[in-house]
Amino acid sequence: MRILVDTNILFSAILFPNSKVAHTLLHVTEHHDMVLCDHNISKLFEVLYRKKPEKLTDAKILLDELTYELIPAAYQTNIPTRDVKDQPILNAAIAANVDIILTGDKDFLSLDLDSLKCMSVYEFSVFEDLKH
Repeated sequence: MRILVDTNILFSAILFPNSKVAHTLLHVTEHHDMVLCDHNISKLFEVLYRKKPEKLTDAKILLDELTYELIPAAYQTNIPTRDVKDQPILNAAIAANVDIILTGDKDFLSLDLDSLKCMSVYEFSVFEDLKH
């Protein structure tokens, strides 16, 4: 499966490297095709710079060590989201034929789409029958 990992998942995995979120991220990279959007990576570094600048190096190391496909944000609206800041990510996921968006964002999780599923770490863990 092609799984787009949202910014909040990356952020949590960096802050809490022994957490369920971090273990799920590793599972995705080992068993699926992980996809990241350039918009997510930009947002990640913006948030880290503002809130946890001491974790910027950890983020760079993590992104260097992970295997993923980098896709560009898509600004043409296909399916509207409640939060317009999420629109480029959703559009990119649709254009890249992503199967799942792994996220903690309630705006994504509230979407009911035929073409892809938005799942929390918990939902994905149940779906994959992961034991953490």
